[in-house]
Amino acid sequence: MSLDPTLVSDLQAVLRDVPDFPKPGIVFKDITPMLADPRLFGRVVTAMSAPFRGQHITKVVGVESRGFLLGAPIALALEAGFVPARKPGKLPHKRIVERYSLEYGADGVEMHEDAILKDERILVVDDVLATGGTADATGRLIGRLGGQIVGYSFLITLDFLEGAKRLGPDKVTSVLRF
Repeated sequence: MSLDPTLVSDLQAVLRDVPDFPKPGIVFKDITPMLADPRLFGRVVTAMSAPFRGQHITKVVGVESRGFLLGAPIALALEAGFVPARKPGKLPHKRIVERYSLEYGADGVEMHEDAILKDERILVVDDVLATGGTADATGRLIGRLGGQIVGYSFLITLDFLEGAKRLGPDKVTSVLRF
């Protein structure tokens, strides 16, 4: 994907690195300054949705929680429905869960069991791709519901953690890479 170089530099100018958050040794990428700038936020939504225009996306799945902030406007831009993928116990209706391992334990992701119909074309959206564990679990959940993953759209990819390899590099797009 060819990006406007001014978008990349504008994002790099506003995103904040927060050391030791949420735990020691992690450098958190804070996207809230980008969200506060409506023009920049709009440019990001356009850039993240552009590779998927014309691909007949029927649903955008936003991964908790910053994936909701990006996924909902991307769904609107693609004229698709929006589905939240949440941490266990947060959805009110009948749901299915996909568990996954972390380096320090286990977690899970849930969706309503009727959120995705068989053969719907799905785009998964989140803010940061690190190891790919959460996105991979979300993809497995979509598969269990009968959806077809067209791609994954991230604001930021941390290349050194190799999450794209786990998801299939040909399906992953990202605005920024570190």
